[in-house]
Amino acid sequence: MLKIEGLTKKYGDKKAVDNLSLHIQKGEIYGFIGHNGAGKTTTIKSCAGILHFEGGEIYVDGISVRENPIEVKRQIAYIPDNPSIYEFLSGIKYLNFIADIYRVTEAERNMLIKRYSDIFELTADLAKPVSEYSHGMKQKLVVISALIHKPKLMMLDEPFVGLDPKSTHALKLIMREICDNGGAIFFSTHILEVAEKLCDKIAIIRNGALVESGPTAQVTAKSSLEAVFLELVDNV
Repeated sequence: MLKIEGLTKKYGDKKAVDNLSLHIQKGEIYGFIGHNGAGKTTTIKSCAGILHFEGGEIYVDGISVRENPIEVKRQIAYIPDNPSIYEFLSGIKYLNFIADIYRVTEAERNMLIKRYSDIFELTADLAKPVSEYSHGMKQKLVVISALIHKPKLMMLDEPFVGLDPKSTHALKLIMREICDNGGAIFFSTHILEVAEKLCDKIAIIRNGALVESGPTAQVTAKSSLEAVFLELVDNV
């Protein structure tokens, strides 16, 4: 579903991502872990077609991000680590705006907006302007907007930050449901316990380079993910 081959991204002379290769298959929740500044956000933004990259190739369901960025964007959903929304719109107008972009039918959008707004307990607030939303409410709105076109691949950057425990649990269930239906999830997180329990596979990145990847059970065979992570980032 997502194939990253030799991805290299520079900022000036500094390599933020250095020859990174990963393959996320259909049905997989793939966790992406690293310290602050390791290159996680840069990688995800490159995969989403937001950042230009100097080396390598990225494919989404066989489509090149470099050559066909618009077509790739039709297939994916991207949730940033910090919600950025048109705050002059109400919640429902924002969701309809996103649905219009993806050409979601009125019946389909109404059904999905109701479903996810109820799940994330945002229905009563959809008429309010986004400027009145808390950070957590904005995060919920962004999550809902990412789901209403039924993406094949979701790329999420620290998706649980700002969410209350109930919403966090709901999002984890939705992520698994997407994968059970043939989609895939690629997400970064600092919450190692969540990654260890939720992810089918895990990749650990340090200073832009991959230091470990594979099935979660294999990566954590001898110790907890926290212990593995700390050992790798301290010693590599």
